[in-house]
Amino acid sequence: MKTETTIQGLSASLSSARQSRKTIGFVPTMGNLHQGHLNLVREARKICDVVVVSIFVNPIQFGPNEDFDSYPRTLEQDSNLLADVGCDIIFAPSVEQMYGKNKRLTTISVSEITNDLCGAQRPGHFDGVAVVVTKLFNIVQPNFAFFGQKDYQQLAVIKQMVQDLNMPIEVIGVPITRAEDGLALSSRNGYLSEEHRATAPAIYKALKAAETDLKNGQALTDVLAQIRADLTAQGFEVDYVEARSPMLQTVEQFDQDVVLFVAAKLGKTRLIDNLQVSHSA
Repeated sequence: MKTETTIQGLSASLSSARQSRKTIGFVPTMGNLHQGHLNLVREARKICDVVVVSIFVNPIQFGPNEDFDSYPRTLEQDSNLLADVGCDIIFAPSVEQMYGKNKRLTTISVSEITNDLCGAQRPGHFDGVAVVVTKLFNIVQPNFAFFGQKDYQQLAVIKQMVQDLNMPIEVIGVPITRAEDGLALSSRNGYLSEEHRATAPAIYKALKAAETDLKNGQALTDVLAQIRADLTAQGFEVDYVEARSPMLQTVEQFDQDVVLFVAAKLGKTRLIDNLQVSHSA
């Protein structure tokens, strides 16, 4: 396994794969890897000849009061984990390597589907994601790119962007990886205190209870209100509880497949989760 820190170095490492028309799989990350990330690499390994993982904490997707400076940087640990799951190349560029020394004048915005949910709570976040993913796609030029469904809205943004801009990449969403108690794995889980970590699985439990209630005929609005009430009672500061279609359109009732979304804070840690609920039996 190689580690490249420059665009030129990565290009050189991939040149033979390109010349021999090998398929390139790409997993973009911000490092501090957990089993959710590693499952993305495992999925890439199944169908791709060469697997590239980027580790880059992207400054332009963090808001002014968010955790860019304190976000864990654990490259050595991440490298050991990636070696065990079949990564071929790590791309770990500096901020200067990605953005240069001159002011960036280009931005990329995917409208409508970024207006609410995390887009409303974190203005500018998805523009920052769209820019860095476009840059990484241009640098790596993969055939396939793998993203986790925990960040469902982000996945939808990337798919829309790839479609709208005719990027020759297939974007593959990989199901959420959960701890044994149901908590969706996230690098930010490491910020949770012991007490909050014990409480955090309540989000998934509330989503599963909502799924049961919907299939038992309860009204969607009542089910969403119950999720919010349950989480608030357990000490969460709820950002939003919403239902959307799989394509993120607003839905008023459970007459089609829906995705239930939750974002809530425990202490200073913001947790997100979602559950896809099928309308069919």
